[in-house]
Amino acid sequence: MRKELDLETDTLERYQTYIEDLYSVTASLRKKEFVSKTGWKDFVPVVDDDTARFLQLILQMKKPKNILEIGTSIGFSAISMALIAREYGGTITTIEFDPTAAAQAKINFVRSGVDSTIQILEGDACQIVPGFSDASFDFIFQDVDKQLYPILLKDCIRILKPGGVFAADDALFPVMDLDPKWYDQVEPVGEFNHLVANSQELSSTLLPIGDGMIVAVKK
Repeated sequence: MRKELDLETDTLERYQTYIEDLYSVTASLRKKEFVSKTGWKDFVPVVDDDTARFLQLILQMKKPKNILEIGTSIGFSAISMALIAREYGGTITTIEFDPTAAAQAKINFVRSGVDSTIQILEGDACQIVPGFSDASFDFIFQDVDKQLYPILLKDCIRILKPGGVFAADDALFPVMDLDPKWYDQVEPVGEFNHLVANSQELSSTLLPIGDGMIVAVKK
């Protein structure tokens, strides 16, 4: 069994290396270089390059005008989306609880030339998200403290327009070999996954991109 797991891991690593090499020339923004240019290093992990590309692809296909991101960190995913959104006049509202992360994100927005496309709200998403009006957003991307995933879902559905897209990162936490520091994140992600999969208001699927991404469309 151990040998089979090692072979699976090796295969996945080869897949990942091949994919990253394939897009290394055309990528407008890469995680490794982005992180290396960020002064503050003690931040919550940002999405992988393949996840960032997928978000950009969603924006290119749907061209959502009003975009909400829940969980900014240092701004990698927000900037990835903003590079596409600014081409068609889309705007991004992103929420970050940690003031140090928010300050670093603002620096990164300016450095990347997308500060006019992104508005950052500092504070608790559990207090900010309920304040948005019904059907306010065309696209919502969630990558916040996983304890909040099931808590925020009802409001995320409420503020999403019919036909809008909802995506959440780290959806494969329940089946991943995680560092012990992330163990408390597993149960709420599992609960969230079941809520989305069984929702009568959403059509969804779970994709093995990055650490897993649930993508749903509001009916």
